[in-house]
Amino acid sequence: MSDQQPETGAAEGPDGKLRCPWGLSAPEYLAYHDEEWGRPVRGDTAIFERLCLEGFQSGLSWLTILRKRENFRAAFVGFDAAKVAAFSEQDVARLMADPGIVRNRAKINAVITNARAALGLPDGLTALVWRYADEPGRAPRTLAEVPASTPASKALSAELRRHGFTFTGPVTAYATMQACGIVNDHLAACFCRNP
Repeated sequence: MSDQQPETGAAEGPDGKLRCPWGLSAPEYLAYHDEEWGRPVRGDTAIFERLCLEGFQSGLSWLTILRKRENFRAAFVGFDAAKVAAFSEQDVARLMADPGIVRNRAKINAVITNARAALGLPDGLTALVWRYADEPGRAPRTLAEVPASTPASKALSAELRRHGFTFTGPVTAYATMQACGIVNDHLAACFCRNP
């Protein structure tokens, strides 16, 4: 999520509060860092959105996805899994022509496939992903201490794949866990660590 040096610790923001340094690199990051990232998210639609957006981010800057987020929400009908699961080839063609989103056929198809898989989960997506919440560990002091994946994200990724999900490898699964507050990777000195 960061273009900062990995050994970087918390940095002072414009309001004098210490933050994870990636949260200071763009206005969109500041709001996302302060108001959303690492805060517990429940609800299948909200978690489905984050899982999809993390999949779209693969190979791109998170800032690109964040700046297009409202366009993604419009294009994918608010990430309502039942509606997305009903998308047809005409919908894929519409999405491939939409300059407001990332026009990658494999990623678009993954969202549709994942919507169908999410509908088939016996207890829902929220229950599935929150089963992988670990006991909180020691807070990272620097970005270098924040992993790209963990044993829990590898297990979550494997379970998602068993249920038919795609574009949900261990790194994407971990980024989703971070985004949904399933893990708290705010740096120890960051004011968001203990909101």
